[in-house]
Amino acid sequence: MRILIVTPAPPRSRKGNRVTAVRWSRILRDLGHAVVIAQEYKAQRCDLLVALHALRSFPSIERFRHLHPVLPLIVTLTGTDLYGDIGTDERARRSLDLADALIVLQSRGIDDLPEAVRSKARVIYQSIRPPPGAPRPRRDVFEICVVGHLRPVKDPFRTAAASRLLPASSRIRVLHIGGALSADMERLAHRESADNPRYRWLGELPRWRTIRALARCRLLVLSSQMEGGAHVVSEALACGVPVVASDIPGSVGLLGESYPGYFPVGDTQALSDLLLRCETDSDFYAELEQGCVSLAALVDPARETACWARLLTDLD
Repeated sequence: MRILIVTPAPPRSRKGNRVTAVRWSRILRDLGHAVVIAQEYKAQRCDLLVALHALRSFPSIERFRHLHPVLPLIVTLTGTDLYGDIGTDERARRSLDLADALIVLQSRGIDDLPEAVRSKARVIYQSIRPPPGAPRPRRDVFEICVVGHLRPVKDPFRTAAASRLLPASSRIRVLHIGGALSADMERLAHRESADNPRYRWLGELPRWRTIRALARCRLLVLSSQMEGGAHVVSEALACGVPVVASDIPGSVGLLGESYPGYFPVGDTQALSDLLLRCETDSDFYAELEQGCVSLAALVDPARETACWARLLTDLD
């Protein structure tokens, strides 16, 4: 089968949509299909369209459905789709109606869809292979990692602000990996690195370096205001790195209702207290660690491949 994956993110972009599209293209090729990635559908010849982002890919979705009323169409929902656009934009809602199948990246995503289209939805957890070897954490500091581009929805400097509230005795150091998507964000990152001895911004790194840096850290912090299902959480689970996350649906859908590592969105003091507890309370840290170990099977590449194989069979 000829499959076209449409993503708004351009080639060589390290944004999540492009990373997902590239990974899915490999999976689908391994399943025996011919796959092309494009930013738009322009009447290219294909037997199936997979569109990432209900709103931003709407022109491609509408054009494909107009030209091919019976060919299968899959729409993948991002965080801005689920927790913003489908509630306010008719084009995003129309994408859901036009699709034969919908993909969400975490279990809570189905609950946030309009009831009329929930039967179309599948959960496909994003997978990753951990880096070879086992990078060892530093012993002189308690290193934690923030991974994500610097944009407001990620609340990118929340962890830096929380680190400023830690007692002098704390050994916590923050590594922040991710490109600045505006000049203002870049200035803020440089200023924070200069003024905060606990914080170091590394900028955008190749993916293999990002994974290795994450794997050596003792903790991942995800402070986002909104996520559809952050791939970096999958990366942390695969690497055996415990997660501390804002209590948004996109993270609860990955880590579970009973996971103990949440803090209220935007609550700097609560995050600081949680980080200090991770550093100083070995039993609590072990609880986080075990909780993440128990979820590692969700991000096994074989599982993601099997989910895609079932979906394509059902659409056949």
